[in-house]
Amino acid sequence: MAAMGWKGRSGIGALALFALIAPRLITAAPLDMLHAAQAQADPSEDAADNFPGSAFFYAQGAFDPAPGVETEQSQHVLGLEAVKAAPAAIFRGMSPLDSYRALNCLTSAIYYEAGNEPVEGQRAVAQVVLNRVRSQLWPNTVCGVVYQGSERADYKCQFTFSCDGAMARMPAAAPWARARRVAQDALAGQVYGPVGLATHYHTLAVRPEWSSSLQPVAVIGAHIFYRNPGFNGTPAAFRAVYLGREAISGPARSVWPIRPVVPVEMIAPALPSARMDRTPTPTLAPDRDAMLPESTIRPEYRNSGRPLI
Repeated sequence: MAAMGWKGRSGIGALALFALIAPRLITAAPLDMLHAAQAQADPSEDAADNFPGSAFFYAQGAFDPAPGVETEQSQHVLGLEAVKAAPAAIFRGMSPLDSYRALNCLTSAIYYEAGNEPVEGQRAVAQVVLNRVRSQLWPNTVCGVVYQGSERADYKCQFTFSCDGAMARMPAAAPWARARRVAQDALAGQVYGPVGLATHYHTLAVRPEWSSSLQPVAVIGAHIFYRNPGFNGTPAAFRAVYLGREAISGPARSVWPIRPVVPVEMIAPALPSARMDRTPTPTLAPDRDAMLPESTIRPEYRNSGRPLI
């Protein structure tokens, strides 16, 4: 009985020891297989296919393409109507400086509007900018289109990043280089067909009032794109010649209003009665710049985001 008790205790001990070391014997392969199975079951879990608005493409019935619409073979593009590609054109500046400015302006638009999107989303944004350049409804330069309305203080510029302070954020090197390559291809004449003749877009997170008056073309990346109805949405309306002279290279600077001249008694304590018979001497109002609070941005970063030229 004693021997059998010892064997029983040994068996129990062996089982306990196995229970302790068994988890350590499990290799990473089964876990990898589990993750792969989950990714296959739910592609939205794949980090490479995640970007702002990507959940839209995994929602059942979010948008149904129009009958007969052939969507590009990409999981980031959903066509909503049969489109005609924009007329091909090469956007070459009149001088090397003009070409540099055009490239820098288009790169900025791509980076700040779609910097963390798939390449399809970036190409679509670039095509919208160039569609506007070729339309009579917008300026006929790349920088003129990108920074149109950037002087406004109500955030109603054409591309929000140009007037909401986003350009104060220093670009990250790798995404900037990626956006620059997309811009180079677009300026060299590479047309992005799925966006068609679209001239407007907005993110999937909002629905601006103007969207109901335009024709939706496609959902690409994090944005939905629209074209103008009627003649302004046909290829014939996109025949404007690129000017090639990029007069500006960045957003318009804010200009303070002219400081008014006011009587001294409006900005100083009342004068003694003995001097009240004197005619007040007009003077300038206090310097508004001097009254502003000290900037909290470190000096070496205050020019971040501004164009080089």
